Amino acid sequence: MTQKKTKIVATISDMRCDVDFIQSLYNEGINVVRMNSAHMTEEGFVKVMTNVRAVSNHIGIMMDTKGPEIRTTATATGEKIVVKTGDKLKVIGNLDVLSTPEQVSVSYPSIVEDVPVGSTLLIDDGETALKVVDKTAEYLLCEVQNDGTIGSRKSVNIPGVSVNLPSITAKDRRSIEIAIKYKADFIAHSFVRHKQDVLDVQKILDEYNSPIKIIAKIENQEGVDNIDEIYETAYGVMVARGDLGIEVPQEKIPGIQRLLIRKAIEYKKPVIVATQMLHTMIENPRPTRAEVTDIANAVYYGTDAVMLSGETAYGKYPVEAVRTMAQIAAAAELSKLEEKVIPVPFKDEEYDTTSFLAKQAVKAATQLGLGAIITDSYTGRTARTIAAFRSKCPVFAICCDDAVARQLAVCYGVEASYQASTGFTTHKHKEYFLKALNSLLERGLIKKEDLVAYLSGSFGEGKGTSFLEINEVGRVVDAADSFEVPVD
Repeated sequence: MTQKKTKIVATISDMRCDVDFIQSLYNEGINVVRMNSAHMTEEGFVKVMTNVRAVSNHIGIMMDTKGPEIRTTATATGEKIVVKTGDKLKVIGNLDVLSTPEQVSVSYPSIVEDVPVGSTLLIDDGETALKVVDKTAEYLLCEVQNDGTIGSRKSVNIPGVSVNLPSITAKDRRSIEIAIKYKADFIAHSFVRHKQDVLDVQKILDEYNSPIKIIAKIENQEGVDNIDEIYETAYGVMVARGDLGIEVPQEKIPGIQRLLIRKAIEYKKPVIVATQMLHTMIENPRPTRAEVTDIANAVYYGTDAVMLSGETAYGKYPVEAVRTMAQIAAAAELSKLEEKVIPVPFKDEEYDTTSFLAKQAVKAATQLGLGAIITDSYTGRTARTIAAFRSKCPVFAICCDDAVARQLAVCYGVEASYQASTGFTTHKHKEYFLKALNSLLERGLIKKEDLVAYLSGSFGEGKGTSFLEINEVGRVVDAADSFEVPVD
């Protein structure tokens, strides 16, 4: 496996998810498996999740929701509707009406009321564009902007228009309940526009007392505009460049990606860059130079994770795609130039003890040449905070909850492991630290002469980090029982 700090999310279909396949992807460096609820049944979810857990309990499992998306209805003939530039057709919002060459129906009941004349409707990821040239109380009159086709149940995007649809559909709720039932780790909620969309998902999770974390998928301008309140509410964010690239002018995508990564670091939340990162490898064994550069730039910007979609879900070269992504990420991490790193302002008043000590540990990694940063983590917060500062050395988090360990699977540079706990005491702190050091020594990840940092807390479970210990590995291990951690 290529050693890299940037995490990899891989989309897996229930049509190709046997244990050996998932094991091969894990061997190449995947950290999280993503499942798309739009294309899977409960039986499919269970199949994927069971096989993922059979491979490793360290792999995070993420389920996508559909969110407030708009789609065309089925066509009357079952065939695609062929349209020509300049054709006129009506658009209505009624799920019970089939689409015809004269009238296309979509799943947005108030589309006629909400969409003004002059707007553009983009069908099937922008393959066919319709411009609204007039409207009545019953329909939008649209002019076709390019030769194309309109198929059954294809996506519809309306750039610049705030879509007045509920955040969670009945299918979404069912998908979330399945995720809760089978103990997934993340819900990636689609088309998040503001914090209420996140809170709507959290309300369902709270009903079941579920620890699942929410990743907000940013896919339109409204989500970008409200990114601060979204980061304040969600566990993390996904830069979902597919729909985002349709909803906003495509030339703005690099700037938005850079902004969302910067905000993630400010809020100390994980961020995932997704969509078409190695799209060529769906059909070809090698990526384009542009794709290689795209992944490297995401790493240079400071992303926590990068994602594969069709490349691993149904592509011809899934294992090669993961290997390629891991190799590019690792090379980019090594070639980062300090003077080119995006400066992220941290005001003094934004620091609490955990943030302050985490920053000092990362500074020590650079200035003292630490071999590793180690932390025991009850909620994962300390490890996430360290990740935000993008440490040059590995970060090892010892968690007393296996779910917390998997939730760190999207955090840059953090390797999390589960260790059962009977409570945080002075003895337990020492036990965690010594076990971690001995394990890392056995795996050859550190040497006895290395300096390491240990971040922990003095006040019990979930009370935050209160001390930073920097010591030589050999001194601690050799001292064993006579070594004391600075705990009251």
